[in-house]
Amino acid sequence: MSIELVEVVRSGFRECVHRGSVVILDAHGEPTHQLGEVHVPIFPRSTNKPMQAITLLRNGFEPVDEAELAIATASHFGEPDHVALVQRLLDRFGFPEKALECPPDLPFEERARAAALTGDEPRRIYMNCSGKHAAMLATCAINGWPTEGYLDETHPLQRAVIANVTELTGEPETDLGIDGCGLPIIPVSLMNLARAFATMATAEPGTPPRRVADAIRAHPRVISGTNAPDLLAMAATPGLVCKIGADGVHAGALPDGRAFAYKIDDGHDRARMPLTLAILQRMGVDWTEAHTELAAQPVLGGGARVGVIRTIPGVL
Repeated sequence: MSIELVEVVRSGFRECVHRGSVVILDAHGEPTHQLGEVHVPIFPRSTNKPMQAITLLRNGFEPVDEAELAIATASHFGEPDHVALVQRLLDRFGFPEKALECPPDLPFEERARAAALTGDEPRRIYMNCSGKHAAMLATCAINGWPTEGYLDETHPLQRAVIANVTELTGEPETDLGIDGCGLPIIPVSLMNLARAFATMATAEPGTPPRRVADAIRAHPRVISGTNAPDLLAMAATPGLVCKIGADGVHAGALPDGRAFAYKIDDGHDRARMPLTLAILQRMGVDWTEAHTELAAQPVLGGGARVGVIRTIPGVL
């Protein structure tokens, strides 16, 4: 059963509470904290993107630089530099934008979204998963696999992804779901999701898991966007590799293998930063003023701070 993790306090009154489940692992992969349903499979959503990118590297995809590998793992905000990286990848392999099979969308970041609305329609390249889809098209081209229908779970690329995620997580293959971008998604428990991130963070340099981890660490803005949770958390915590997933999922690991994963039941984004920062503190990271600011998100009233969003005291 999930438990109360994060509370919203307005004017001294507890206004809302967010329930969920969380696991924290030590450097040996053993749980130091497990709260709620950590062995029950969830849909990891975009926290599985690093594992998908590892599959691409293992099947011949060779990015021109770390930024290109990072965009292949991204839930990007559709900002100009994100779109330029995806377009560069498409151009390099001769694909038009319409070859992407993710749905059209508008940029997530407010200024980029406003700019798009002034003279543009939703586009596939703006969709937050477009980097991954472009890298998948490239991998299909490299291997001579069909580039149409690459979303299908029977496609050679998706069979390779399924096998790879199963290997990295230790999760037995089961019925698949469909993610927001249309790709198959494998249910994974929080325990095994945290262990997969620990594996990536501690892998030997130059191996596909480590290359993905290093690209994310080097380019946290590429995998997210302006003021995104992953960017803020990694900027404050050197060596951290982490990735959010839709509907309240987050996972990450430190260079020595300490790792975490959680799921917020109601999927609300406002619970992310307080919980992630409380987990990092419990993991023993070197605490800074930046961490303190991120750990207590403001509740506003009339434009002034009147409360706080915080991890419930004593829960971790």
